[in-house]
Amino acid sequence: MIRIGNAPCSWGVEFAGDARNPPWRQVLQENRDAGYTGIELGPVGYMPEDPVELGEALSEFSQELIGGVVFRPFHDPDAWDDVLDGAVRTCKALAAHGAQHLVLIDSISERRAPTAGRAGEAVQMDAGEWAAFRDRIATVAKMGAEDYGLTVGIHAHAAGFMDFEPELERLLDEVDERLLKICFDTGHHSYAGFDPVAFMARHMGRISYMHFKDIDPAVKADVIARRTGFYEACGQGIFCKLGLGDVDFPAVRQMLLDHGFEGWCTVEQDCDPTLDVTPMEDARYNREYLASIGF
Repeated sequence: MIRIGNAPCSWGVEFAGDARNPPWRQVLQENRDAGYTGIELGPVGYMPEDPVELGEALSEFSQELIGGVVFRPFHDPDAWDDVLDGAVRTCKALAAHGAQHLVLIDSISERRAPTAGRAGEAVQMDAGEWAAFRDRIATVAKMGAEDYGLTVGIHAHAAGFMDFEPELERLLDEVDERLLKICFDTGHHSYAGFDPVAFMARHMGRISYMHFKDIDPAVKADVIARRTGFYEACGQGIFCKLGLGDVDFPAVRQMLLDHGFEGWCTVEQDCDPTLDVTPMEDARYNREYLASIGF
């Protein structure tokens, strides 16, 4: 059975301390009202870390906690304490509520943001940097899987050092599959310049969790042509409502069905909270679109 959830990033929540964030209880309520029964944790510290307080709210709004994301700079050796802090706190929160999915994302790097979507121009790590980067990811994956019993997935993300398909496939080759699966994001894969459905066809056996995101092809073409950086592209609306972009969601659905995928697929329509956005309306639209194609 495939279940559809959503995430706080669809309400513009990227960092726990951002003053622009909507109240966490509002997000839970609007997620329910838009037709979802599951939600991600968001950045650790956004929702309460007290298990009782969050557990009561999840029950009140008929929500199941699906998983949580560690969106921190795995690429930066000097930030290891910050990465580990986010990882441990996220693992504890997920375990407390019986959530399954720990998602690891290398956060945006100033060295990569200017070339988001342009693999041929992106700066690459040298051999030593890569090995240390890989090992930091593997260390957190091992902790999540073995110490907390979570399913850990690596998530490629525009403007980080785990972005383009060759980097993702290299990591998968070098880290034990028992420790590290794939949280596959359809939109980021398209933004990076690769075919999401073709990647799924090759790697469905390792995909444990899905993020549903769509990419506006006109905006993508413009930001690539103009060499626009990642943050500016977000502000221009590169992440559009599902079904209006270049991701073939009926083909994604068929791929999941053909391989007997079971579990959660989470909508993530990242938005810029400084713009005139309507998160709940978009969340409802996305849920209705997915229902219209059989999800």
